[in-house]
Amino acid sequence: MFIRGENPIRSSLRNGENHLPYRADIDGLRAIAILPVVLFHAGVPGFGGGFVGVDVFFVISGYLMCSLITGEMALGKFSLAGFYQRRIRRIFPALFAMMLTCAVVAWFAFMPQELLYFARSMTAASLFASNIQFAKEAGYFDIGAQMKPLLHTWSLAVEEQFYIGFPLLMILLQRLAPRQIMPVMLVALAASFAASIGVLNQNPTAGFYLSQYRVWELLIGVILGLGAIPKLRSETGRQVLAAIGLVLIGIAVFVFTEKTAFPGFAALLPCLGAACIIHARAGNGIVGRLLALRPMVFVGLISYSLYLWHWPIIVFTRYFTDHELTPALRLVVILASLVVAVASWHFVERPFRKGRVLLTGRLLPAMAVLLVGVTAGAGALVVMSGGAPGRLPADVRAIYAATYDRSHFYQAGCFSESDHKGPSDADVESGRVCALGDLSDLGPDFLVWGDSHAAAMAPAIDAAAAAGGFGGMFAAHASCPPLNDVPLATKGDTRRCAAFNDSVRDLIREKHIPLVFMLAYWPKYVHQSELPNQGDYFDASIPPNLADYSKPVAAALDNTLAQLKQEGVKVVLVMDVPEMGHFVPEALAKAKLEGTSPDIAPPLSYIAERQALARSVLEKSAAEYDAMIVDPLPSFCDNARCHASRAGVPLYMDADHITASAAKSLGYLFASVFKLAQNI
Repeated sequence: MFIRGENPIRSSLRNGENHLPYRADIDGLRAIAILPVVLFHAGVPGFGGGFVGVDVFFVISGYLMCSLITGEMALGKFSLAGFYQRRIRRIFPALFAMMLTCAVVAWFAFMPQELLYFARSMTAASLFASNIQFAKEAGYFDIGAQMKPLLHTWSLAVEEQFYIGFPLLMILLQRLAPRQIMPVMLVALAASFAASIGVLNQNPTAGFYLSQYRVWELLIGVILGLGAIPKLRSETGRQVLAAIGLVLIGIAVFVFTEKTAFPGFAALLPCLGAACIIHARAGNGIVGRLLALRPMVFVGLISYSLYLWHWPIIVFTRYFTDHELTPALRLVVILASLVVAVASWHFVERPFRKGRVLLTGRLLPAMAVLLVGVTAGAGALVVMSGGAPGRLPADVRAIYAATYDRSHFYQAGCFSESDHKGPSDADVESGRVCALGDLSDLGPDFLVWGDSHAAAMAPAIDAAAAAGGFGGMFAAHASCPPLNDVPLATKGDTRRCAAFNDSVRDLIREKHIPLVFMLAYWPKYVHQSELPNQGDYFDASIPPNLADYSKPVAAALDNTLAQLKQEGVKVVLVMDVPEMGHFVPEALAKAKLEGTSPDIAPPLSYIAERQALARSVLEKSAAEYDAMIVDPLPSFCDNARCHASRAGVPLYMDADHITASAAKSLGYLFASVFKLAQNI
């Protein structure tokens, strides 16, 4: 334990901690960290919390970096330039080799939007800012984690950001306030941990990716590296502590799932587990001998390369097979990841780290800057080109163009995103929203209220209203059904949507709007899920999720309709369009390119089963509260099947949002509503 006011760096030197003797148990701990990550990403049953391996790595990194820096500082040998050169040798070669390989595969395999996302992530990863990029991208229309070969670089970005800031902070504190190093680290740890807990309900995506909510995990390692915790003198105590650490990590790996609120309090388990093992130094006990086994140590040695290569291998394997990994494919990707990791470690990592590739003096940082600049610049050029669509034949490009055929009601001035872009609640309440229909009409005669599916269908209502001489308003928010006080999957969504919908209700009352169209992704809300593996890996042979979560939705719908009816408002409930499962433009473009069948829509029975509960809820409430119903399903389905395209032109811009062109062609569905509205 430190004496009050003692310089931890001098204490470190006095205690003989000015260097880092090799510890096989830490390499073994790296194996404990990486193997669950690989098995989790490969979908191996039983490893639902395997993602916590990243948190174990954070603690290890914090400990090693702090120990190295304080040891060199204590001897007066620390050099910022030398530190960064070591980081470049350690991080850059394998990372950029992996990114270059992924770039080549993505160029020849990906569709434009997929390549655009990849290029954007490559630029960000080159600048060690991919965690920030992925936090920004995790919006409603994001292509999904399974299509991002560089998604795993978020954790490297967190570490590199720490490596940039931590040495500078240590230098500053050592010069100006050496006795305050420990208090500063403890305060920073507590502040980051508290922020991590607080952000989970508000913005869990930011809490997962951004450094300010993760740095406390690295700082746990820093506290260990500073020697703040007394060493255990008892051999038994060290063995018990190491065993406790292993158990804590095991609980997190085998008990946690993707639904676990994370990081926050939950991340304490793997982090404290790693800290216990590091602090125990239990080399002679059961845990120590387990961690020091040659296979464990070897996996630890290749853990960096294994982390880098396993995820792209999984992503591209899924992409080229068009489905999730089967048990046989899981084994293949795991073995392939190990083989490639060994090759990367032997032929890429070691030559640069051991100095066999001679880059001395100013050559190393110059080459690093050049590498970053070329990679980031290449990614930026692809982004500016819109994903290089010129790579595709003209007829394939024409089909894929439906991806960009998006209703203008999605634009920032009309549509409220979950990241607070678009009209604010105050804007909605005061009527500063987009207009539709006859813009010369003084209205508003009606309101379109809903989520992103409302924005997709809005051009149909817009066309019918304009033809009938009606002017209205548009208010829609991502992932928010147009219902009063409906509980949603996360508390943050519930609060956000409640505030937005309260503003819409105030707008209806304030403007005395007589007619309201309510549109939403109804099946998603009553089942609390989209279709399984929606996107590139959709498989209609896997039944849709039919879990019944309709009671709160039905209650909120009844409550909303009752209030609107009491206020004299006529309501039109719009049923949802059939979900396609596939990202339609991409699937049809690939079918054209490969000469396969364009019949990609799920069977009619599948769609009927999926929509049955939502349709039942809407029909029951409509009958009770005298609401009208508009049903677009017959426009997409006949007695035999449903259709994802018409005359070779996609009807959807993704898996469940129709294109603006398709929506405009559905104006006739709403024409009768506006004829009846003349009598309202």
